[in-house]
Amino acid sequence: MDTYSPEELGLDSPAKIYANLNPPQLVEAALRRGEGKLSTTGAVVVTTGKYTGRSPDDKFIVDTPGVHDKISWGKVNRPVSREVFENIKKQMIEYLNGKEVFVFDGMAGADRKYTRKFRIINELASQNLFIHQLLVRPTEEELKDYGDPDYTVLCVPGFKCDPEKDHTHSEAAIIIDYEAHYIIIAGTGYAGEIKKSVFSTMNYVMPLEENVLPMHSSANMDPVTGDSAVFFGLSGTGKTTLSADPARVLIGDDEHGWSEDGIFNFEGGCYAKCINLDKDAEPEIYGAVKFGSVVENVVMDDETRELDYFDSSLTENTRCSYPITSISNATADGVGGIPKVIIFLTADAYGVLPPISKLSKEAAMYHFVTGFTSKLAGTERGIKEPTPTFSTLFGQPFMPLNPRVYAEMLGEKMEKYKTKVYLVNTGWSGGSYGTGARIKLRYTRAMVTAALNGSIENADFRHDDRFNLDVPQSVENVPWEILNPRDTWEDKDAYDKTADELAEMFRENFETKYSDMPEEVKAAGPRKL
Repeated sequence: MDTYSPEELGLDSPAKIYANLNPPQLVEAALRRGEGKLSTTGAVVVTTGKYTGRSPDDKFIVDTPGVHDKISWGKVNRPVSREVFENIKKQMIEYLNGKEVFVFDGMAGADRKYTRKFRIINELASQNLFIHQLLVRPTEEELKDYGDPDYTVLCVPGFKCDPEKDHTHSEAAIIIDYEAHYIIIAGTGYAGEIKKSVFSTMNYVMPLEENVLPMHSSANMDPVTGDSAVFFGLSGTGKTTLSADPARVLIGDDEHGWSEDGIFNFEGGCYAKCINLDKDAEPEIYGAVKFGSVVENVVMDDETRELDYFDSSLTENTRCSYPITSISNATADGVGGIPKVIIFLTADAYGVLPPISKLSKEAAMYHFVTGFTSKLAGTERGIKEPTPTFSTLFGQPFMPLNPRVYAEMLGEKMEKYKTKVYLVNTGWSGGSYGTGARIKLRYTRAMVTAALNGSIENADFRHDDRFNLDVPQSVENVPWEILNPRDTWEDKDAYDKTADELAEMFRENFETKYSDMPEEVKAAGPRKL
């Protein structure tokens, strides 16, 4: 265990500082402090209170002269003054006086050429265990020579903001000061805010300082050829599930960078959804819920200590965090080669998009900035059923720069490396949500496999004039009738009406948000028939 003085951490007088504890020590501390209970698997089971998902309305960026012209300000990237930031930070530090504090010195970026050091200061031992498992863990030598962090995160869920006095939206506040290299997280027990704040920081730093494309994606690679694949998509679209393929080597499940050398995981762990987790359907994730992992908001029987993954009474957004080494087929170094294939995952609640289609460079840039999907229940506060949305770059809440910066980087890399891109709908078929059915996972897996091994290129393709997509007419182990969504609807007129509505939503969204995009990209989107 390392030791730090309060002064070194910028704190006043906490009762005790525990720095860089190992998982068994953090498990013991979390249980001793009553933060959670131990399940039969050995996982620490915690509840996060009223915040069971991210709280986007409570996220802010400090607006300073050094960053003002770089940030894409708006409803997602909300400005706040340095004065507000410092006032809340001061109160959080005062709140910690006399309390135990837990510190983890970790890193983001498995490729040490691009690594950034993050010091996480936690009120809760369970959250310190969470981030210990999620970030890249330094070797003993790296920890010895750690020095000062590049960024510091202060996470104090017990401190509640006063919206009127503190100029916040609620009792919670997640504020990033890119210029001061400091992040504060107050009032929310949802640990995902920590990892996404780190991600948002990397998404700011990597393009500007390293010419690295940051990606809200999972990634894996072929164990023989080493060819990598990237899976973009919002929470609940299947990134974790589809990348945890026993036939391939997992690089990471959520956050990556694409450099001139290849791709690399920003993290050293996984944060998987647990709702309806089934041992047979997702054995890799199921087996990762073991000692040292942190399970959030999964209902546990107090007598048997068995987890009920099918109980959503606390939230649909049940989660488990674990080191990536808990996945048997994961690569230890977190790096892979240049991606040969990119998969854009979307959960279409309208049920009108093809389950898989091929994209040109221009179409890939269009769908990258558009980021159409459906927010699924529980991933954010207030989401009770699938809600169609457009999330820029399949990760809008975490992308602070102008979307064109990221899109042009993607287009350049696609062209340079001849990377193929496919749009995969993991949402509904045969009707919209409430009428149709979710596309079966085994069919989605078969389509993704065909894209990865290249066999899909041997199919005949039909051009969908409305959505401007090239749709394969045969895929091995996939019923042909589901490849063209109109054929799965009993009421063809209803399909046409719904499809026209969605196509118009695409056009309106693009015209409103991305008028500065090149004409050839604008022309690659849905058309009016």
